[in-house]
Amino acid sequence: MASTDTTRPAEDAGAKDGGDLAGLEAGLDALDTVQQRRTPLRQTFVEKILPPAVAVLLVLAVWQALVSFKIVDDPTKLPAPSDVWSVLHQAWLEGELLGYIWTSVSRGLLGFCFALLIGTPLGLLVARVKFIRAAIGPILSGLQSLPSVAWVPPAVIWLGLNNSMMYAVILLGAVPSIANGLVSGVDQVSPLFLRAGRTLGATGLKGTWHIVLPAALPGYVAGLKQGWAFSWRSLMAAEIIASFPDLGIGLGQLLENGRNASDMAMVFEAILLILVVGIAIDLLIFSPLERWVLRSRGLLVKS
Repeated sequence: MASTDTTRPAEDAGAKDGGDLAGLEAGLDALDTVQQRRTPLRQTFVEKILPPAVAVLLVLAVWQALVSFKIVDDPTKLPAPSDVWSVLHQAWLEGELLGYIWTSVSRGLLGFCFALLIGTPLGLLVARVKFIRAAIGPILSGLQSLPSVAWVPPAVIWLGLNNSMMYAVILLGAVPSIANGLVSGVDQVSPLFLRAGRTLGATGLKGTWHIVLPAALPGYVAGLKQGWAFSWRSLMAAEIIASFPDLGIGLGQLLENGRNASDMAMVFEAILLILVVGIAIDLLIFSPLERWVLRSRGLLVKS
């Protein structure tokens, strides 16, 4: 009977400790759990839509003021916003506006996909093989800093005035950025991840696919974003310099046509379209990709 009385306090203490541990675990789980809620429409409007809208309106107001107050009174140098809108509207009514955009966007995206297929394995080789890194690593860095417009004349001489020349210029502009971005991402992978992967049997291609690439995603995505910027700039340079009727009229060719005709409204039309396409690609593709990478690492709270 006495032994029963002495063991009961120990059982009560053990139950109390178990309850405390369960409460502690529940508290830690609550801290780790991201509270997901739908962002109110008003908050989305104020934080994400209103600021860029105000910035655009401010630019238009300053632009119109320069014309209205005759600070720049030569329409051949600075057309009024209404003149540029008229040119855009006319191109839309004639069914040419979407053709300008599609000609350049289709080339740019296809060329970027080719650059992705070449730059990714090249970046892995440079990052993982010391001899290859020592041999071509500095060359990739040099090519990345080389202005893409410099490749247009030799590409025209080698390939002629055709779409192959356009894609070659895009590749030469984008591949070094994609490869260097992946190299930078691989260099930042923690050695602990690599050792853990080897312990679990993830070596060779399996380790590259399951350990290295996922851990290097932030640097890789940054390289992809920069690679797209370089490919878009390269394409615009190629379309401006190497114009040819059989190539169709892209945004770069539209810009050059406006210059040849001394039509500043057409020039501003092309500039605005190039800018809008660049922003749209970033918002539709690369910004969601960046948010997904950050969220997957717990660096961005989903609201």
